[in-house]
Amino acid sequence: MISQLAIASKLGISRSAVAGHIMKLTNKGIIKGRGYVVSDTPFVAVIGGANMDIHGIPANSLRRHDSNPGTVHTSPGGVARNIAENLARLGADCRLISAVGNDQHGQLLLQQCRDAGIDLQHVQHIDSAQTSTYLSVLDGSGDMHVAINDMAIIEELGPERLRAQEAMLKQAALIILDTNLRDDALAWLTNTLAEQTLFVDTVSTTKARKIKPYLNAIHTLKASRIEAEALTGLRAGTQTECRKLATWVHKHGVARLFVTLGDRGVFYSTGDAQGLEKLCGEKRAIRNAGGAGDAFLAGVAYGWLKDWSLMNSMHFALAAAAVTLSDKASSSPAVSLAAVNRVYKRQHAC
Repeated sequence: MISQLAIASKLGISRSAVAGHIMKLTNKGIIKGRGYVVSDTPFVAVIGGANMDIHGIPANSLRRHDSNPGTVHTSPGGVARNIAENLARLGADCRLISAVGNDQHGQLLLQQCRDAGIDLQHVQHIDSAQTSTYLSVLDGSGDMHVAINDMAIIEELGPERLRAQEAMLKQAALIILDTNLRDDALAWLTNTLAEQTLFVDTVSTTKARKIKPYLNAIHTLKASRIEAEALTGLRAGTQTECRKLATWVHKHGVARLFVTLGDRGVFYSTGDAQGLEKLCGEKRAIRNAGGAGDAFLAGVAYGWLKDWSLMNSMHFALAAAAVTLSDKASSSPAVSLAAVNRVYKRQHAC
């Protein structure tokens, strides 16, 4: 319970310098609250959508305006939930804040989340609403052709419910948000947790624009090319265009930007360093590209928790995405620290 002034006196530095160090240690989860109690296990809190995914996969090239032979399967999904599952499978302590209904999809979703190792004590149960459902039709290459999401239940996850989680959130080493959240929820979270480290996934072109007013509170922003373009109004087709887009994002307060570009890799920018990275080597069969971006952000977050360099974190994240691409589910049960490291070591960056 020693005061900051007393610490400053003992160390021979200013009180403001002490405050800065304490804030950084708190942001990293090393200090977990007042009294400077040191946390035993840093944890991640992930806030946003959790739904059941229904995927339709054509046997051959997709024919529009026609019935296509193929397969249909269901799996747990939702951007925040996918990120949480990947982090849990990598061995991180991960706590999910989302909402589910009292229905079959909700029960199945929760059970599969428990099986993956996600901490679910902060998930909200809404009896009056149905669990979110995400319906997608993939093309012949395994990429999404079109999708429809029924996520009305996430509207229940407003500031009035999130306030009960405030103490826990302020102890997190890292907080990850997705833009499925309501505008007022995003406003409350970015304002209340302004001193925490926030990562954000922009989810879709429609929802990416929602985060624009709060960019100055975000440390790391991950978006697909079309999501980044929707957010900024700028193109991201070439590296030169990506650099201009990154300049705009940094001017609005974001420290790090990752723009996923499909088989071209990932454009990254920290302001001081920029470039395009991807893994080279053997090509893996793509069965479903829908969850690769979520696995990538989970890998970046894992690297942050381990205090890895930007490049190590990014290459590890690319390997996590590669493991996910080869599974028909949005989050692959094959993801593990050992599996991702095998891909990381076998394939090299280029």
